[in-house]
Amino acid sequence: MKYRIAISVLLLAGAAMSGYGHAADPRYPDWPCTQAKVPEISVAAVWAGPPLDDVSGKWKDDAKVSALVAKLAARRTPLEEAQKAITEYLNGAADKAASGKLLFAGLFESLNVQRSQVMNGLERVTRKQREAADKIRSDTLALQALQGETPPNQAKIDELSNQVIWQTRIFEDRRNVIKFVCEVPTAIDQRLFALGRTIQQEIE
Repeated sequence: MKYRIAISVLLLAGAAMSGYGHAADPRYPDWPCTQAKVPEISVAAVWAGPPLDDVSGKWKDDAKVSALVAKLAARRTPLEEAQKAITEYLNGAADKAASGKLLFAGLFESLNVQRSQVMNGLERVTRKQREAADKIRSDTLALQALQGETPPNQAKIDELSNQVIWQTRIFEDRRNVIKFVCEVPTAIDQRLFALGRTIQQEIE
């Protein structure tokens, strides 16, 4: 029975490791997502309004705009609520076009930073996963060696089996989290595009 448990541990570890460690794009070996890695959003991809060169960085000098940018950039703020806040703010602005440009410049910069943080985090976790994968492989080989001994040291086999099971569970949990977080950069892109479109409609 205990021997069968050890075999099942080896199978579990093998299933967890299958297909792991092959980057979709060799330029980004630590990028774990099936979605292509785009390091930064380009302004042209999300903004068709007037040029932003003259307002770049100036949004931080306006306390009201800075506070609104923080609220709009937060993913916990529902998109409809964010769009409504944009409309209310711009309807009360003395110069809609200037205020709209300032607001979008802040959103663009803030969401790009947020997006970069998420992507860097994904790559950090991928490196941890690679280390965990090496450890699981090493312990799996050690477990196979223990099983081949005569007589087998059942206490060591049980200890190492439990260790591999635990490591494999952590590995799988991280892999599931990675799949979820891989959707976040795209969600940020879509949010920025939607908010930019709302601003454009208000200032046209």
